[in-house]
Amino acid sequence: MTIPKLVLSSPADILAAVPYLVGFHPADSLVVTGVAGPEVRLTTRWDLPVASGDLDRLVTLLRRESVTAAFVVGYGPGALVTPAVDTVTRLLHAGGIRVAESLRAEGGRYWSYSCGSATCCPPEGTPYDTERSHVAAEAVMHGLVALPDRGSLRRSVQPCGGAAMRQVTLRVMADLRAVPEPGGSVADETAARFVAEGLARVRRAIGLYDSGGRLDDEGAARLGLDLAVVRVRDEAWALIDDRDAHIALWRDLTRRLEPGHVAPAASLLAAAAWHRGECALAGMALERALAADPGYSMALLLRQALVHMMSPAMLRDRMPTPEELDEEMGRPRAIWLAPLRALLARDLPAPVSATAPGRGQTASPP
Repeated sequence: MTIPKLVLSSPADILAAVPYLVGFHPADSLVVTGVAGPEVRLTTRWDLPVASGDLDRLVTLLRRESVTAAFVVGYGPGALVTPAVDTVTRLLHAGGIRVAESLRAEGGRYWSYSCGSATCCPPEGTPYDTERSHVAAEAVMHGLVALPDRGSLRRSVQPCGGAAMRQVTLRVMADLRAVPEPGGSVADETAARFVAEGLARVRRAIGLYDSGGRLDDEGAARLGLDLAVVRVRDEAWALIDDRDAHIALWRDLTRRLEPGHVAPAASLLAAAAWHRGECALAGMALERALAADPGYSMALLLRQALVHMMSPAMLRDRMPTPEELDEEMGRPRAIWLAPLRALLARDLPAPVSATAPGRGQTASPP
């Protein structure tokens, strides 16, 4: 993720920056931000209390990113925060990584574990206001977003398609089913044409969202079906860079597509978020992908990368370019469309009735 230059000269500045580094205002959380010189290399967050063993890979991760110093911030009451901060501090010191600052924040006040002076760090804590900070203003000006809480981030990937989107999806599926299934020598030609059109739609969609536009329902439904073809999905994956357009496009499709169609788009959202260091968003996108298809290989691969705290660069550097994908995969073949045909062969499940909740659902109170 390309982080704008944010000058952090005080504990209050650090506390103002953290929500923009993780994407939301943390609560009951432990956050570690690793830096190399003046550059932020990565930010990681855990729910408190931290499960046993969850911090074991932290130093390895920071070393892999050439981190030389870290800021440690715990959010919540002292009984919850202090043991976690002590553990991280001990691990960092043992790993030769300097702790530049360690803080606890609660109720609009902070306490520094690095400062022993009651003059600058009184026992009752020091008040701070992230909303009025110049750091927050700089972050917003550069397009960084800090949602109110983790729940808000989760809601940002929840379904919102509705009945209109469902009807459009059914129509697009019917149109694709109406295309006669090819046989003999024309099969690969049909696949080549479908893949070429899908690749073009991916690139147009990225350009559209880069300019602030948005796909209509038909365009979204069709692109969602295009992504069932791995070559098309991998093109979208290979094109991911630091632009906001990738987050905006794949988040929009993750929310609008029918549940059975969402795994590729949600996985691409996870890849784009992970690329920018937004691991919380990446994890939530993977939950959507795996809920739709528990065996979806791209989502499983990314989940393993997140669980093992791999650097996004490790996978990004191994991703082929679109030209290399053409070279590796060769000319399109009819078999490439098999996942799409399987998807088209299934009817969309009936929408869930608000008055008859199924397993794992609860009816809203009147």
